[in-house]
Amino acid sequence: MLQGLYAAASGMEATQTQFDAISNDIANLSTPGYQSEEVGFADLLYSGGGSSAGSSVATGSGTVATVIGRNQEQGAIDQTGDPLDVAISGDGYLAVRRNDGSTGLTRNGALQVDSLGQLTNQDGNVVVPPITLPKGVQPGQVSIAANGDVTTAGRKLGKITLVTVPAPDQLQPDGHGTFSVTSGSGATRAAAGATLQQGAVEGSNVDLSEAMNTMVTAERAYQMAGQAIQYQDQMLQIANGIKK
Repeated sequence: MLQGLYAAASGMEATQTQFDAISNDIANLSTPGYQSEEVGFADLLYSGGGSSAGSSVATGSGTVATVIGRNQEQGAIDQTGDPLDVAISGDGYLAVRRNDGSTGLTRNGALQVDSLGQLTNQDGNVVVPPITLPKGVQPGQVSIAANGDVTTAGRKLGKITLVTVPAPDQLQPDGHGTFSVTSGSGATRAAAGATLQQGAVEGSNVDLSEAMNTMVTAERAYQMAGQAIQYQDQMLQIANGIKK
């Protein structure tokens, strides 16, 4: 009977994981380049819990949920008019160098210029490979081509290189829309077919209607698991009363 309590409790915990993922998605509804989280559910260990007509009955231990990756669907392209904003079309990421020297990947193309004239993301991480605007050159004088070439007055300043990995779902999220490469994701490589659009950013790919519907379904599942725990508790009380 206690196993029923554990199974119901695991259901509540798994649903809470789904709640957290949905809440995070909704909170990032307006974050450029944000990719919604995908949650997967799996059964916990099964064991022989008894017999019926001479056959072993498999008894489960509940369920578990975990974030298995990110939705790779393209977000809507939002026109901003900012000359340093770039929207990624296709499979690809911008590479940036963090303060600790590590490389992060992001689809948030809202770029800016630091005090040294280098292109950075909104967190101040320098775009890789580095691109520096000469003194006196204003953002409005910069052109960014679909292939990533950055020019001003016909002079090439560098190229924004888009990269990808064999298994994007296995990238490690680090917050602020930035990811780290893992052994599961594989090493970075050039993104074939991906292009940039200047003066725009890719919006979040969160579908609010779908997120709200999933939230309602998860809430019902959570309530059912809670009721199951209450029923199990009542049955335990009855069993204890019979023993007395």
